[in-house]
Order: sequence, then structure tokens, then C-alpha cells
Amino acid sequence: MTPSETAGAPAQHALALETRSAAQTRDLAASLAGAARPGDRLALIGPLGAGKTQFAKGFGAGLGVPGVVNSPSFTLMAEYAGRLPLFHQDLYRLSGAADAVAGGLFDERQDAGVTLSEWADRLEGGFDPERLEVRITVLADDERRIDLLAPEGGRYAGYLDAAAAWERDPERPR
Repeated sequence: MTPSETAGAPAQHALALETRSAAQTRDLAASLAGAARPGDRLALIGPLGAGKTQFAKGFGAGLGVPGVVNSPSFTLMAEYAGRLPLFHQDLYRLSGAADAVAGGLFDERQDAGVTLSEWADRLEGGFDPERLEVRITVLADDERRIDLLAPEGGRYAGYLDAAAAWERDPERPR
């Protein structure tokens, strides 16, 4: 874990991991879900086809969501019951934070669960600074680099710990 800081942004802790398949991306996300607490917000950022929805599927499985978590592209947000409620958003069609607020995508119900926002980079940078950023980069056909960026202060430290434990686990899918 290495701290990093960018101009004008709060200091962050970062961890980079690599996955070699969609199944491995889902497995990593399921492991991270074990650290989830009410009110957590995860910003999923990456190009089309990077694996944001695969990450959401794994995270949902890790929360004990029955059934399949699908991309809510046309509904903007889907809600699932699990150990914690899961609010899965797809912000691709939005032009900014004003559209998200006007669309009712942020409300007090989310304080009781975890919100995963695909295409979170569509929101202005300062709109939601207290979140875990999950940046997914395509390396090759099925290989991905997943960078976890957590604001300093500890709220999301459990995710970084879970990711480091997943990386060291000899039983994880290879």
C-alpha cells in the first residue's frame, strides 16, 4: 500500500492488482464485499468492456445477493437485497452530477447499504470525494489491472486489506 496525493485532491492510499479472467475479477470483488459497511460508496471507473459489471456481479455475490446482478443501463439504478442492500448504478447516460441528483440516484436509503456506481467518472470530481475508487484498465483480452484508491482516514482501509489478503491467498482462482 502506497500513499499518493494529487494536486487539489485529498491524500489517498492505493493498491494495484491484476486479474487474468472475468471469474477472477468477480472473485476479487466478492472478497472485497466482506469489508463492506453501510454507507460505503464504490466508484467503478474504466472503459467500455473493462469489467465494471463483472466486478459488480462478484461484489453482489460476496454480499449474498441471490440471483444475478445485471447492469442497470436503462433503469440507471437497481437495488438488491443481501447482507447489506446493494444499490448498483450505471451513470453512463448522464451528463453530470446534476442529472444524477435530478434522477433521484442519491438518497438516504443508500446510507443503509453499499452503492456501486459504474461510470462514476461522469460525476464531477468533487461531487463524491468520500468513496473508494475502483479503476479498471484493460491489459489484454481477459487481463485487467484493478487500482483501488481510498481516501486517507480509514473508512475504506478494510477494502485494501481484503484486496491484499486476496492477492496472497493461494486458494484463489488462478
